[in-house]
Formats: sequence, C-alpha cells, structure tokens
Amino acid sequence: MAYDEYLADRIKNVLNEKRISYEARKMMGGLCFMVDHKMCCGIVKDNLMARIGPDIYKEALNKEGCSEMDFTGRAMNGYVFISPYGIDMDTDLEYWIQLCIDFNPLAKASKKRIPKKNQ
Repeated sequence: MAYDEYLADRIKNVLNEKRISYEARKMMGGLCFMVDHKMCCGIVKDNLMARIGPDIYKEALNKEGCSEMDFTGRAMNGYVFISPYGIDMDTDLEYWIQLCIDFNPLAKASKKRIPKKNQ
C-alpha cells in the first residue's frame, strides 16, 4: 500500500459532507484530491499533504504534527505535511481540509500538457 487507505476514506467523507466536488488521482506515489482541476490535498504514505497557501504557511508550521513539505529536498511554500498524530481526531482533519478548500479558489491550476503527436 503506497498510501493510507483509511485516511483516504476519511478525507472523502469530509469532502462529501461539505458537498465538495472532487476527483481522486493516484500520483507521486500517493493519492491526490483535485478540486476544480487543482491539487487541493493528498496523501503521501500516512501523511496528509495540504495545499494551504503561502499566507498562513508559517503560522501553520507551529501546529502539532505539521511540517514543511519537502518532496524534492526543498520546502514548497504553501504546502505542508501533517503527520498521523496531527490529524488523529476528525475535527483536526476537518480543520486542515477546510484550509485547503479555502485556498483552492486562489490556487493556480497547473498547465495542461499537450501530448505530442507521432509523426
């Protein structure tokens, strides 16, 4: 198992309760939840990956279980990892998911790749 499937179910429940339309995609060795065609949150192993935006990034790092997302060895501003003990309670998970949902309208969508045609 590349990601925590129980956490995936918990995230789906939160998004469904909030009536958020999403698409779950396997990527980066984990699972990513796309909202409005933009990465909103995801799971890497047993950590929640949250796209919360740069405005609250530094403040969020002070929360229990929160750390920089350093996928490539360099911290990505606006993205954080939350360890399992930081989202153990449903209210904690809902808090982080809501931050992701709140930032989503401000987030930029990644550029769509145009597949090369065989010539």
